[in-house]
Amino acid sequence: MAEFFLSIAAFVVAIGVLVAVHEYGHFWVARRLGVKVLRYSIGFGRPLLRRQRGETEYVIAAIPLGGYVRMLDEREGPVPADQAHRAFNNQPLGVRAAVVLAGPVANFLLAILLYALVFMIGVTGTRPVVGEVEPGTPAAVAGLAEGDEITRVGGRETPTWQAARVALVDAGLDGGRIPLAVVGEGGGQRRLVLDLGGEPLLRENGDALEKLGLQPWRPDLPPTIMQVESGRPAARAGLREGDRILSVDGRPPGDVQTFIDTVQAHPGEVLSLRVERDGKLLGIELTPAPRDTEAGTRGHIGAAIGVEIPESLRERMLVTERKGPLAALATGAGKTREMSWLTLRVLGGMVTGKASLENLSGPVTIATFAGKTAATGLVSFLGFLAVISLSLGIVNLLPVPVLDGGHLLYYLIEAVKGSPLSAEAEMLGQRIGLAIIVTLMTLALYNDFIRLFN
Repeated sequence: MAEFFLSIAAFVVAIGVLVAVHEYGHFWVARRLGVKVLRYSIGFGRPLLRRQRGETEYVIAAIPLGGYVRMLDEREGPVPADQAHRAFNNQPLGVRAAVVLAGPVANFLLAILLYALVFMIGVTGTRPVVGEVEPGTPAAVAGLAEGDEITRVGGRETPTWQAARVALVDAGLDGGRIPLAVVGEGGGQRRLVLDLGGEPLLRENGDALEKLGLQPWRPDLPPTIMQVESGRPAARAGLREGDRILSVDGRPPGDVQTFIDTVQAHPGEVLSLRVERDGKLLGIELTPAPRDTEAGTRGHIGAAIGVEIPESLRERMLVTERKGPLAALATGAGKTREMSWLTLRVLGGMVTGKASLENLSGPVTIATFAGKTAATGLVSFLGFLAVISLSLGIVNLLPVPVLDGGHLLYYLIEAVKGSPLSAEAEMLGQRIGLAIIVTLMTLALYNDFIRLFN
């Protein structure tokens, strides 16, 4: 329940910030170019808070899923003769285009600043060391082996798994050959090629690394009791925080997920554990309590399970990238350009069939990731905001009526033909654009709920 409320709160904060910045771009440029702004609203629907400052009313409304800037415009109502020169519809083409373009530009600038802040604080990630390679997959055919560290994908350096994942997705969108540089466990450098055989990496839904046969290397560490709930089976059996599980019924416990699966598969049955506590070996009899779920009866013990990673391993596997203010700004601009290009390529792939429409996400998925990144820490949440901000900028520039890009398309047609489109043509375009947006939102929500229930 706490996770649910965190997701909702993080989602509202994220959308509020991104919409406020987007609309402020329109607002700021409009005022600087002499257009009268009547209202600057964050949210839709009934105003919750409002304040009049000068000629503009500032509003926070009840539905936090968007916002708008209302400008003086003769198409929306009578305009006094002495104010006609400040109406949006009476502005030169260049002024109108600048006001419309300012919203997406504000989102790109915010993404740059957020990425810059992330790199100033420091980005910590895991070195891209390969774990077990699935036989017969492109990774196995290329010659990748467990313990190899991927140092470059194409022309990009890959200091972390996150960087490697982005580079692999970008390079694999067309289903071609992906050159890699790797360093083996012995320090030897090799150049390999992942051959996708003409099959675009995102044509089918699923994890990109799994499709390639890759998975991050995970240390062989025993599951550890991280937290025990009072009065529950783990506490009654005598388990304590910090206990390391060495065996279950005489067999190795496997990794954390394997141990959890074992517990869930034995409701009401006694499991004989061998446990290490403060250097001593103990035998503990644990009986998972049964719990009815949609998947059937499952065992639970009332404990959080994790692993304790030795400091020496942390130092070897974790890498932190931190930069000064100017270098961080340059890196932020580069990261925004890289992610924007990747987003455009994925959108293009959805149109051409090279990327599955299942990659489309809606508000439920965004809220879920907002909660997860907020729980992880400030740097993760700021990085999430940067990605959503540049995505909002890109989507708004699509040449679809009702979006900013649709208005820019109208202005381009006006520039070519020498006069604005007729009101009837604009209205038809608005209807088509609205139908497109509703269709995409319906598909995105469908994908969201499929992910949620899976």
